Amino acid sequence: MSNNHRRPLSFPLVLAFVAGTVTLIAQAPAIDWSRVETESMEHFQAVLRFDTSDPPGNERPAAEYLKQVLEREGIATKVFELEPNRLNVVARLKGNGKKRPLLLMGHTDVVNVDPAKWTFPPFSATRNGGYVYGRGTVDDKDNVTAALMTMLLLKRSGVALDRDVIFLAEAGEEGSTRVGIQFMAQQHFDEIDAEYCLAEGGSVLRSEGRVRYAAVETAEKIPHGIMLTATGTAGHGSVPLQTNSILTLAKAVQRVAEWKPPIQLNDTTRTYFTRLSAISQPADAARYRAVIGNDPKAAQDAVDYFAKATPTLASSVRSSISPNIIQGGYRINVIPSEAKASLDVRLISGQDPEAFLNEVRKVVNDPAIRVEWIPRDVRPATPSARLDSEAFKVLESAFARHYDTAVLPTMSTGATDMAYLRARGMQCYGVGPAVDTEDGPKGFGAHSDQERILESELHKFVRFHYEVVRDLARAQ
Repeated sequence: MSNNHRRPLSFPLVLAFVAGTVTLIAQAPAIDWSRVETESMEHFQAVLRFDTSDPPGNERPAAEYLKQVLEREGIATKVFELEPNRLNVVARLKGNGKKRPLLLMGHTDVVNVDPAKWTFPPFSATRNGGYVYGRGTVDDKDNVTAALMTMLLLKRSGVALDRDVIFLAEAGEEGSTRVGIQFMAQQHFDEIDAEYCLAEGGSVLRSEGRVRYAAVETAEKIPHGIMLTATGTAGHGSVPLQTNSILTLAKAVQRVAEWKPPIQLNDTTRTYFTRLSAISQPADAARYRAVIGNDPKAAQDAVDYFAKATPTLASSVRSSISPNIIQGGYRINVIPSEAKASLDVRLISGQDPEAFLNEVRKVVNDPAIRVEWIPRDVRPATPSARLDSEAFKVLESAFARHYDTAVLPTMSTGATDMAYLRARGMQCYGVGPAVDTEDGPKGFGAHSDQERILESELHKFVRFHYEVVRDLARAQ
């Protein structure tokens, strides 16, 4: 048939053709995950090999590496530096602005090491037996790598975004927050302001190689420090004195250690124990239900059990005190006139610090002992992140898809830099790769003399992280 006699397309067919064309245009290119795994490992090992121990703190090499990788892909980056070599890197992928931004955060500094205690050099990023060994493998260069790969994959795929996606590779989390998150939140908040934040603090818990549940950190305790200073009469060690300051201090430390502050629950911990009871054996489930029940004695009995069996659970439901430093005396034959104890205090967010300090004074109950705050990196007290948000729902869906497991919101007994962002109204969620519960007691956990991650779980986390961010940020 000649062109002059070609029948016109019907209107429905035209619509179908146009719709199909739009669909083809909107589809992102398929991701070759085997190639992504190779690239992820390359970047992971690169950042692990930079010694970014804090103190002294020198994040510059890792920050410059990340900046170079991002800019090579055409991703806009900025560097913010309060002190020499303490660099914070901010990268941004622009969306259409229909939704507020999403922040991805990871810290490039790590805690110090004693190299003599490591089987593999701590900054070698050695691959052995399916693991990667090195300081920072699970705290926090795993999150840094996942966020980096997410930015690269979003850029390459050309996914249309309803919200900006921001990556903050921060300095100073391990003890110098003034150069990292405090500096960014106080002086450059407009560069990282977002509706949601994904950062460290969560993980997928495995036991004997099987996934138990996914933990998403939605709240955290607030660190403080208390000093007990005991005074007494100095004298010759050959004549024991009842006023010996060390003896007075020891009695006070014991009283404080045996004190049981009241149980305090919030949305995070109530939901945590409720969901944990649903996936636990009957005896454990009964204790979890008792904690959130209406019987104070049953709740206390359960917490007393946790204090011996699983101390983390006991610490998650009350403000806690751990006597960690004792100072006193200078000669074996001299009774000292002064002795001191430093107490690591972690308050439930919302607890009145001054009221708590007064309670400690009552527990010590000794006029020969001063009880006072000592300087510390104190995070701001903040409420739990919402459990009904779009972000939490996307996380639940992704964990079910990738790990086939339930999600439990958790309150960290430690501290993260998300506290500074929650204080500015940001909804923050801590996530992380799967870790084996057996690794901590073996000495392979964060801050341990060894630190490692399963290669397979790093790769799984990178893919999980990318899909969470894609689903939260892409244009609908």
